[in-house]
Amino acid sequence: MKAIGFNSFGSPDVLTWMEFETPQAGPGEVRVRVKAAGVQPADCAVRSGWRLPGMTVELPHITGNEFAGVVDQVGEGVNAFAVGAEVLGFRFQRCYAEYVIAPADQIVTKPRGMSWAVAGGLSASGQTALTALDELRIGRGDTVLINGAAGGVGTVAVQLAAYRGATVIGTAGEANREYLRELGAIPVAYGEGLAERVRAFAPGGVSAAFDAAGAGALRAMAELVDDKERIGTIVDYKLAEELGVRAIRGTRSAAKLAELTKLYAAGELRIHIRHTLPLEAAAEAHREIETGHGRGKIVLTVGPDQDE
Repeated sequence: MKAIGFNSFGSPDVLTWMEFETPQAGPGEVRVRVKAAGVQPADCAVRSGWRLPGMTVELPHITGNEFAGVVDQVGEGVNAFAVGAEVLGFRFQRCYAEYVIAPADQIVTKPRGMSWAVAGGLSASGQTALTALDELRIGRGDTVLINGAAGGVGTVAVQLAAYRGATVIGTAGEANREYLRELGAIPVAYGEGLAERVRAFAPGGVSAAFDAAGAGALRAMAELVDDKERIGTIVDYKLAEELGVRAIRGTRSAAKLAELTKLYAAGELRIHIRHTLPLEAAAEAHREIETGHGRGKIVLTVGPDQDE
């Protein structure tokens, strides 16, 4: 099969077309012919040499954490999915490829009417947002501040928090403020003076805060929220340790993904696709992600019929 991989760590320029042996589904696994694969900051981090503790990256390596496509091979013991099923799912790495192998408990059925691009870009950002809101106990009556509210994770977090009955204040650049209003958030400018600007919109106080973008926003959040257990970041782990707030690490499951697809199918969740690019343009996608700006998701499409 063809895939986008790299033989050395570095800039997006290390990403290149490669050929790999087509994987085979083992017991409890399915093979998916990929239609779309979302692009995450974590993909860029792995490409540049970052690793989780205990993580090994053998070269050449295929990155990517989420995918959508059609099941074309079913391993022994898998009864929930058949060849031809349209699915979306997740695995840690190896998703920028024509085929991906995943445990059957890491995929769910793609809702009818969901585009391939949305399906390919939902899992990682969606589950990260859902995990964060669960850990921070966001619910009815809360006023929550979300930093990076227009990004892939932030877009979902804003909608989930509003759906749960919270008042949402979200940081964004000027170009994305109307977008945040459409999602149900009160937009504020990020940067110096954030705490004062938020207080102007929330005279009753802020009960929780979620940082999806870094840039030092945690310091303002620590000024605004009394309960440190209700402040969390998925970006600035070093500062989280200094301030004694939560360092949130995504925990993914088919149950969480099914919850998100159910909300999408019911019209309660929308996924903004910033760009779709062909798989061979993965380096361009990484460059754009690393600017740290822009709304919603970038998704790589695989094959000529991904929009069917």
